[in-house]
Amino acid sequence: MRRIIRAITAIICLPLLYFAAGFVGAIIPGKHADLPQGTDVLIGLARAPIHYDFLLPMSPELRARYGFAESAGVPVQALQAEWLLVGWGSEAFYTTAGSYGDMKPGAVWTAITGDKAVLHLDVAGDVSGVDGIEYLTLSEAQYAALLASLDANFQRDQTGAPLPLPARFNDHDAFFAANGHFSLLYPCNAWLGETLRAAGVPFGIWTPTPQAVELSLRWHEGAPL
Repeated sequence: MRRIIRAITAIICLPLLYFAAGFVGAIIPGKHADLPQGTDVLIGLARAPIHYDFLLPMSPELRARYGFAESAGVPVQALQAEWLLVGWGSEAFYTTAGSYGDMKPGAVWTAITGDKAVLHLDVAGDVSGVDGIEYLTLSEAQYAALLASLDANFQRDQTGAPLPLPARFNDHDAFFAANGHFSLLYPCNAWLGETLRAAGVPFGIWTPTPQAVELSLRWHEGAPL
């Protein structure tokens, strides 16, 4: 009976400890690139059920930069596309779970224990009325660093082209093989924080949950470089 009680206690306490550690990691500042701050470019962080994605404003330069995604089914050249969505996560889980209802035990277990990473690209139109989007302003230097950091995440073939995967959620998105390794200690939200710090944005050292991302945004808002 004692073993059962200890097992139940561990099942209850471990997730609570994980979330608590995420809140601590959100408050502790991580090392970020020394870049001038500014308000040249507005980007968004779009919240999904369990993670955040980047929303990048479409421009002729961004359409050209991500032109490779057109052949994979992402209409980056479409005039209706006002934003490019970029996300990162576990291949087994991310490519199969569009919602909580799609979660499969095997994919969840693979994500928890460690998995290959993938990048997800999609487009969006007018998002002014969409809830759950946090907006940040970056300088030109910060935005260039952000794009360079995202570029470095793509696995590429011998010609330098990103490697598309067959999985997709709709008729205007695509997944690509990514560098890095997903795990419980380095999930998608922690990757997002690392990418922001690479762009010179003050952010928490470890933000594994959406709640930790939100806290880090509030806590470090306006923090000097």
